[in-house]
Amino acid sequence: MEYHFSKTVNISFEEEVEKVIAELQKEGFGIITRIDMKETLKKKINVDFRKYIILGACNPRYAYEALLEEDKLGVFLPCNVVIQEHEVGKVEISIVNPEELMHSVSDLNLRTFATEIKESLQQVLNNC
Repeated sequence: MEYHFSKTVNISFEEEVEKVIAELQKEGFGIITRIDMKETLKKKINVDFRKYIILGACNPRYAYEALLEEDKLGVFLPCNVVIQEHEVGKVEISIVNPEELMHSVSDLNLRTFATEIKESLQQVLNNC
């Protein structure tokens, strides 16, 4: 299994960011963090980098149920979604595979959550 799912699209970076956010919302995810790596790297170490956004997506219901099962599970939260521009008009979306993260967890309930979340995140990627 891969630790992520990815897809490349031919749309502007800014449009794709908005589309991904809208698709995540349709699946019950909110954006709790947004990191602009291009801006951060320029500011912190004065290097130029491509457009690269990391969205921290969280479905509160899944997060709540998972944390009730395993209180340390927060180390895997939120679900990260990366949107990056490789060249003008070529944008890649990558989403974490929660099933892969759960290989180290023995709790079957958590693995079931991971499968549900994976299916929901794959739907987001399919619609982008």
